[in-house]
Amino acid sequence: MNQLITVTVAEAHFEGEHSRSFRLVPESASPLPAFEAGAHIDVYIPEGFIRQYSLANDPRERDSYLICVKREEKSRGGSAYLYDYLKVGDRLRISPPRNHFQLQEAAEYLLIGGGIGITPLLAMAETLDHQKKPFVLHYYTSSEDFSVFMARLRKGFSSGQIFIHYSSQGDSLRHNLPAELLRYSPDTQLYHCGPQSFMEKIATEAQKYGWKADHIHSEAFSAVIALGDANEESFEVELVSTQKVITVTPTQSIAEALDEAGIEISLACEEGVCGACLVGLISGQGDHRDFVQSDEEKASNKEIALCCSRSRSKRLVIDL
Repeated sequence: MNQLITVTVAEAHFEGEHSRSFRLVPESASPLPAFEAGAHIDVYIPEGFIRQYSLANDPRERDSYLICVKREEKSRGGSAYLYDYLKVGDRLRISPPRNHFQLQEAAEYLLIGGGIGITPLLAMAETLDHQKKPFVLHYYTSSEDFSVFMARLRKGFSSGQIFIHYSSQGDSLRHNLPAELLRYSPDTQLYHCGPQSFMEKIATEAQKYGWKADHIHSEAFSAVIALGDANEESFEVELVSTQKVITVTPTQSIAEALDEAGIEISLACEEGVCGACLVGLISGQGDHRDFVQSDEEKASNKEIALCCSRSRSKRLVIDL
């Protein structure tokens, strides 16, 4: 497991209604680990929660990380604690950055963000601007009062165009698809991030207009995952290092079965969106239910998310 990093909150700002941004600086004199646009970190919250937040700042910055926290109405404690109580001078433990949402090489880029989903796209815009690569960024939000990082977006980018859409003014994704989405080009990569329904809409429309699967990239912040229930079947998991075999019952996740057997694993979101529990899959056919891997990666059957996936075969052999 990666060693955790202690950081201090250097800045805290309200970003419209219900969101706050936090700039985190290292407690030690060493620079923070490098990251690429699209990366996120695990934040270990004093109340005992672990939550994932995308890094929104320019990846060239090694002296700080910038995250934005939306206070969810149905918060299980993570976002509520950070929004309500975190202040300048407080210390947090975080993981090194992980990235399942990297920029692929292309001539042009189309970035579409919904709500808080703008955060990883902002880091992408910073990177593309530095590289002088053309891009278009569409930001869909309910109103200016609920928008985040507006000062940075208004400043603009020399290599990119910014379009902001307010649903309160009738300019929602349902009524106004980005013009760039309606004309697929093999030279353009599409990145979108936001609520699950928002991303499903983007993906559906992109496919309708001819976008190829390997040109469409998304990242989920949260998701409803299908865990085991009474209609599932038991299966076995074998650890390649020890040949130990563990049975996963119909109502257990693989992670729960491993934990019950005393096997230590890396676990964070437990929702299939962060990738912390991805391990190598040596043999067997996984039933991949995570939101981290692409369809191609799931089809390759090389890794499996322990928190939410199950098995289509009687036994999985995993790289533990």
